[in-house]
Amino acid sequence: MAPVAAAAVAPVAELPLAPADAAAVRVPSAPMAWGGPRTGSEPTLSDRVVDYRISAELDAGKHAVSGKERLIWRNRSEGPVGSVYLHLYLNAFRNEGSTFFTERRVLTAHGRSRGVASLKKGEWGGIDLASVKQGDSALKWTFVHPDGGPASDQTVARVDLAQPVPAGGTLTLDIDFLSQLPRVVERTGWWGDFNLVAQWFPKIGVLELAGERGATAPRWNVHEFHFNSEFYADFGRFDVSLTVPSDYTVGAVGELQGTARSSGGKTTYRYVQGDVHDFAWVAAKGYRSLDGHWQGPGSPPVAVRVLYPPEYAGSAAPQLKASTDALTYFSDTLGPYPYRTLTVVVPPYNAEEAGGMEYPTFFTTEGYARVEPGTLNQYMSDFVTIHEFGHGYFYGILASNEFEEPMLDEGLNEYWDQRMLRARRQGIVLATPLLKTLGFAPELEGFAMERAGAQLSQPADPLGQNAWNRLSSSSYGTVYSRTATMMHDLEERLGKASLERAFKAYYARWKFRHPSVADLRAVLEEVSGQPREVDRLFEQYVYGTAHIDDRLAGIDVEEVLPVAGKGGVAEDSQSLAKRIAAQREAWRKAHPNAKPDEGPFPWRSTVTVMRAGAPAPQLLRVNFSDGHHQDVRWDDERRWARFSFTGPSKAVSAELDPERKAYLDADKLNDSRTVRADGSASRRWSADAAALLQTFYTLLETL
Repeated sequence: MAPVAAAAVAPVAELPLAPADAAAVRVPSAPMAWGGPRTGSEPTLSDRVVDYRISAELDAGKHAVSGKERLIWRNRSEGPVGSVYLHLYLNAFRNEGSTFFTERRVLTAHGRSRGVASLKKGEWGGIDLASVKQGDSALKWTFVHPDGGPASDQTVARVDLAQPVPAGGTLTLDIDFLSQLPRVVERTGWWGDFNLVAQWFPKIGVLELAGERGATAPRWNVHEFHFNSEFYADFGRFDVSLTVPSDYTVGAVGELQGTARSSGGKTTYRYVQGDVHDFAWVAAKGYRSLDGHWQGPGSPPVAVRVLYPPEYAGSAAPQLKASTDALTYFSDTLGPYPYRTLTVVVPPYNAEEAGGMEYPTFFTTEGYARVEPGTLNQYMSDFVTIHEFGHGYFYGILASNEFEEPMLDEGLNEYWDQRMLRARRQGIVLATPLLKTLGFAPELEGFAMERAGAQLSQPADPLGQNAWNRLSSSSYGTVYSRTATMMHDLEERLGKASLERAFKAYYARWKFRHPSVADLRAVLEEVSGQPREVDRLFEQYVYGTAHIDDRLAGIDVEEVLPVAGKGGVAEDSQSLAKRIAAQREAWRKAHPNAKPDEGPFPWRSTVTVMRAGAPAPQLLRVNFSDGHHQDVRWDDERRWARFSFTGPSKAVSAELDPERKAYLDADKLNDSRTVRADGSASRRWSADAAALLQTFYTLLETL
């Protein structure tokens, strides 16, 4: 019998990695990107790509988590895949040679950091892969550096497979790992008996296809864990069992299944959640909980739980209320909240850097011993909670790429948070309880605060730039404030109702699909019907570093007097002067109660405006001596313009943006002028300063 020839094996092409400079996508995604829009008729909320089944146990004394993970991944591409990439985020905290700490040293020298703690011996963390298997085959892995980071970085591992995954096929990996939590420095870690377990398990990268977020061919999107960046992952299902000491309180992403099982001083909890792209949890000793419920149109019943330490018991009820209020606002203005749980974690004293982090159905916030109504700490408590909840939409459900386009999460979320606070009529009360008692409680409107921190005069980086390739951490910080300010002005230009329709369409079209900035731009253009305004701001701010600085350059007023010559007969200047004087005298007799600047001749008022930055639509308002005003639009490419007004009264002042709608204008102090000097503003500021000093000295006398 003749031997049978072996079947030819198709060669496996090496798939490229998304480049380190990937950012600010300009080409909208294909209509069927990520499986197309989710209509609600599908069996699952997302087109699930990955399934994680993890069993993990916390060694509370060592703050270490041993885990067994079964990862099932679906190859969406039309060709075989021979290698996959795993994020090992926790290795950012392995040593100072990681990309994270290398960038931290440079960027914080030119800006700020949310965490400044230095890790000592015994406080570092990381993930150790004990084994990675495909079936019975033990696989090898190597650390790679997609963004050109230091060779000592170990946050991305390439795993070469024993058998390629065919087009449309699935891969199953069995992974044993040990995660050592760092002492809390940023985002994750332990402090005392508190353990925030985040970025803790091997997570597969995203295989993007042509027509998705600017990709022109299949590619792996798997960036290193940078100092200024967060996350990006495929949607899927998590089934996670957590074993902890029985006297620890546990909270996690998703729904607790059944009753926890206890044995030998340990308790095991099982959490399951589909249609999310990350999993985090907390295990803490001595924690308490406050439970609530929420229900909204189109949403399932939501169980809301606040977990808090005893020292911050005063935060529990305010955090619960802010969370349920946010559920209502975001569901009403974007789309229904699709999950059944929401867990809010208040970190303990000395673990503040663990606060302000977001995961699907789970976030950490800030703690206060007491939240005093009408003070700054109430605003901060509410704002942080609303902000972290809002990530559940922009980072969670919309699932933008926080590495490459942070403005789609941090920026849009900051904008929507401020809209919610504006709707609540909740400004920033710049007062402590003591100052409030003394009657000094000034209030700042939220978008005014965003504008103040937006670096509008000299932005160093475009908003659409990726998270880590920025001048400084402060420049990265403007992703929040400058995006919020830009969107505020876009709302003013498009109209509130038009912009709200556009954002509802953006959510409906791109939920569970990973949009790009080009996809956001396309929806705003289409739904608003005003592509010129959308394009102008995107080109200036998302793709560029423009600034706006329009100013009132001058007001010139002259009386329009008769010219020499009467009835075609020559007239000398002396005769003209007599004729003018006679007309004035006759007019005064006829108008005995006229004001000094009123008379028989009209006034010509000429207002000059100039711009030192990008063109922007402006409203110019000119106020006249008789009390009326005239408005004119300045919306063209001219660097300067003059507007003349002729009438019975003369201009006394003029102002650009009189209704204070253009927050992107870098200098609002040069937007107005008066014909005569007016010291009322400086007198007002002097009076306020004097009053503040007087209050301060009075306080000193009482001590």
